[in-house]
Parts: sequence; structure tokens; C-alpha cells
Amino acid sequence: MIITIVSTLMLMLGYFLMLYGTVGFIQDKRLFSSAPKENLAVIPDKKERFKGAHIIGWIIVIIATCLFVGAFALAIWEGAKNGFGTLRFFARFITMLYAMEIYDIIFFDWYLLCRSNFFIHFYPELKSVNRSHFFGYNKKEHTIHFIVYIPVCAMLALGLGTLLS
Repeated sequence: MIITIVSTLMLMLGYFLMLYGTVGFIQDKRLFSSAPKENLAVIPDKKERFKGAHIIGWIIVIIATCLFVGAFALAIWEGAKNGFGTLRFFARFITMLYAMEIYDIIFFDWYLLCRSNFFIHFYPELKSVNRSHFFGYNKKEHTIHFIVYIPVCAMLALGLGTLLS
């Protein structure tokens, strides 16, 4: 259980760092595909905020990717060490991914997008956009994620269960 929590926290930190690196430093609209269309319309194409900003952003994104990979590596390694079968691996993976999706909905969508000035700090042009109605703008994507995570976790758990038995 502790490893599941640690792995989930690693995913959440990686997810935040991915957002921070892309929004705060790389600032390439092509990386904002999940942003509300109203936001994308007012965000200008920017050059580097300062010399080296893109490099810093890409370093942050690489660290975030390492956290994602590390979270699953830790979850798999500890599960294999403790003799997890298919069902326990499935429970671990679905818990991790569902918690990450809920974190996305509550922290990213509700708090960062609708309640805080996180995005406005990097893009002052967003002050003119009414943010309160954005909560739930991507509910279709979240629903798809919740559904797709089930077979993905099942296949991953089945593969690990078969491989390790």
C-alpha cells in the first residue's frame, strides 16, 4: 500500500512538473492541446521568456518523464518482489491512474485553471477570459481516460502476472 501511495505521488509530481515545464518555460502552444480553446485563442506565440528558458523547460519535462517511468518501475519492482499476481497488479495500477486523473480534475482543472492565477502569471492575456466556466470543459476526455485505464491496467497486470508466474 505504501509503495502504491509513493508511486501515485510520483505520478502527480511528474504531472505537475510536465505542466510547469511546458507552460512556464517552453511556452509552445503545440504542447497545450488539452487547454480550453478560448485560452488557446488569446495566448500569443512567444519566444523564450529569457535566455535558456526552453532548456530549463525541457530539463523539467525530462525529470517529469523520469518520475512517470520511475513510478511504474517502483510499483512493478516492489510487486514482483512481493509476489503480486494479476489482480494485485491491476488494483495497484488502476489506483495509481485513477488517483492521477482525480488529481488532474481537482488540482489542474478546478484549482489551477478556474481558481488560481497560475496560467495568468505566465500569460497575462488570459485575464480577459472568464475562467469559472472552464471546470468540466474536458469531461469527455476524463471519461475516456477512466474507461481506457481499465483495459490498459488489465493488460499490463495480466502481462506482468503471466511473466512473473
